[in-house]
Amino acid sequence: MTLKLYVDRMSQPSRAVIIFCKLNGIDFEEIHINLSKRQQLSPEFKEINPMKQVPAIMDGRFKLFESHAILRYLACAFPGIADHWYPADLYKRAKVDSVLDWHHSNLRRGAAGYIFNTVLAPAFGLPLNPQAAAEAEKVLLASLANIESVWLQRKGRFLLGSGQPSIADLSLVCEIMELEILDEKDRERIIGPYKRVLNWIDDTKNAMEPHFQEVHVILFKAKQKFHNQRYDVESSIPQSSIKPEFHSKM
Repeated sequence: MTLKLYVDRMSQPSRAVIIFCKLNGIDFEEIHINLSKRQQLSPEFKEINPMKQVPAIMDGRFKLFESHAILRYLACAFPGIADHWYPADLYKRAKVDSVLDWHHSNLRRGAAGYIFNTVLAPAFGLPLNPQAAAEAEKVLLASLANIESVWLQRKGRFLLGSGQPSIADLSLVCEIMELEILDEKDRERIIGPYKRVLNWIDDTKNAMEPHFQEVHVILFKAKQKFHNQRYDVESSIPQSSIKPEFHSKM
């Protein structure tokens, strides 16, 4: 039976799972779970994932959720997957696992929290939260600094000094790609100082083309949509209502 992916391409971990399947020639049926319409809360999807989150998969009668568990499963369950994605060597595999475990409580918490509270919240009927965004930004910047100084090593282009990407590279870069939704000045302010991170992002994207770009098209379209929405809101504010000291800084 064909592997079923329950995903929303606006979801960073969903994109990672889709890209992995495309890169490795894994046949799959993509089932769109629209997060903005809260389809993940439906009784039907709860049967697939009781946690009501994407991505989730069904391989025959086997159901699995949590993106890192899914990537590990796919790397092991399907034939012909290159070893560099999730090495058979116990020590190398443990190192990849260490990055994946670190990701969820650090980079993901910072990046997802910052993006949601500065851009995405209104799409889910919630207000922007500058205080939560500021706290998430601290976590995000600390995470980028750790990628720069700890996870990226001198001898290889990819995480852990590898010469080829692993599922950790794929997962982390898909997370960081969410910063594309920000306006250019904000994105540059956050990620610009981390030159090794920027080079690693480019190397990872290039190693995963053409599928990386194709799967991220939705993100680039969303960026334009959110930019237009911000412009419309700002244009609707009467100039006389803007405080002089704020106006002078524009």
